[in-house]
Amino acid sequence: MKTASIRALRTQFPAVRKLLEREGEVVVTDRGRPVLVLRPFEARPRKHPKKFDYYGRLRRRMPEKISDEALRELDEANRGDR
Repeated sequence: MKTASIRALRTQFPAVRKLLEREGEVVVTDRGRPVLVLRPFEARPRKHPKKFDYYGRLRRRMPEKISDEALRELDEANRGDR
């Protein structure tokens, strides 16, 4: 494993980045003592969220469909004396 100082990280980061890409890991030192290990970031595969059934939820929450006869009665009652 290669090493780089904290000062090198601040002043020569592109060179340290190339070293990291080439070596895979870089030990960061502070006054000669190793304090950190830098590694390339590896993204974890994302879990696909469960697809939500919005239409099914709507059907469960909606009241029963009104019958045609009840609909006609409601329309007649709402018309009034027009």
